[in-house]
Amino acid sequence: MKALFPHEAKTGDVTVRVSVSFLAEQSETQKGRWFWAYHVRIENGGRRSIQLISREWTIVDGRGGRHEVMGEGVVGEQPVIEPGGSFDYVSGCPLNTPTGYMEGRYHMIAADGAALAVSIPRFPLTAPAVAT
Repeated sequence: MKALFPHEAKTGDVTVRVSVSFLAEQSETQKGRWFWAYHVRIENGGRRSIQLISREWTIVDGRGGRHEVMGEGVVGEQPVIEPGGSFDYVSGCPLNTPTGYMEGRYHMIAADGAALAVSIPRFPLTAPAVAT
C-alpha cells in the first residue's frame, strides 16, 4: 500500500492515504503554471459509519505563498464510509511555482453524531525537473 499511496495520516480509526502525480500535459511551465493530480483514499477502520461533511486545505507554493481552501464534501460528494470500507477520489492542484505542498483536514460526522477532524497528510508537489 505504501508504494501506491506514499503519504499517510491516521486519526483514530480513519486513515487517509495520498498519491500525487505531476501532469505535464496540463502544465504550461513557460507561462508559470504547473499542475498535479492527487489520489486520496479514506479508510474507515472503525466500527461505525462516518460521513465526510467538509474539507479544508492549505496549499503552499514554492515561494511560501499560502492559499486556504474550504468547502463542502469532496468532488461534489459527501460520502458515507461504512466500517471496514473506503472512499477514493482524484482531484487536482495548479501552482505558479514548480514546487509546493498541500495538507489539510476533513470534517466528518460519525453515525453516533460525534464530530471528527481527520488529518490529511502533507504531501509534496514537485515537478520532475526539480525533483531531488
